[in-house]
Amino acid sequence: MQKGFARPGYFFIDTNGIIREKFFEAKYRERLTGNSLISKLFPELGQEVIGTVAASHLQLALEQSDRTGVPGTRITLAAEVRLPPDVHLYAPGTSGYKPIKFLIDPVPALELKPVIYPQSKILYLPAIREHLPVFEGTFWIIEDVKVSSGSEFASSLGKDGKIIPITGKLEYQACDKTICYMPTSAPLKWQLQVFPLDRSRAPVTIRHK
Repeated sequence: MQKGFARPGYFFIDTNGIIREKFFEAKYRERLTGNSLISKLFPELGQEVIGTVAASHLQLALEQSDRTGVPGTRITLAAEVRLPPDVHLYAPGTSGYKPIKFLIDPVPALELKPVIYPQSKILYLPAIREHLPVFEGTFWIIEDVKVSSGSEFASSLGKDGKIIPITGKLEYQACDKTICYMPTSAPLKWQLQVFPLDRSRAPVTIRHK
């Protein structure tokens, strides 16, 4: 049925004409937005800050690439984490400590993609002679969500669409040079306005005949 269909895709080409990244989807109904691509390539530029969250031992800002979408749209949700000097968080895979976890609650209308964490650093703790992967400074954690392209969901939107709340939490344990604080968490919350697809036909004068 889909033989010969064009597949949506993007190339990121640098000033020397070299392809640095490519983004292609196997399903033609699944589309990355332009803002979502920018957020992957340049996270400090691509997301729109929608608010800050009170959190212990760090500053947390919530961002999203797009506030609106249609069935099949992929948007990027992000948390910008700013740590004070000499404070670190444990990266996923750390044993013996509470690693950071970016958790979004399931939503029937959304498909959650894998969480992307930044590259961790190895911190040596001479007092206990351990090398541990950690995050320091300012970094971003991102996760793509895809709006359902199923016919049942699309028909439920009506002509005005609907607002989908997205919630979750960030679990972590902060430590400095002398203290490892108790594990804690901070709430995450976004909102996405989903509109129906525009299925109106093109004017008669520009249709192929």
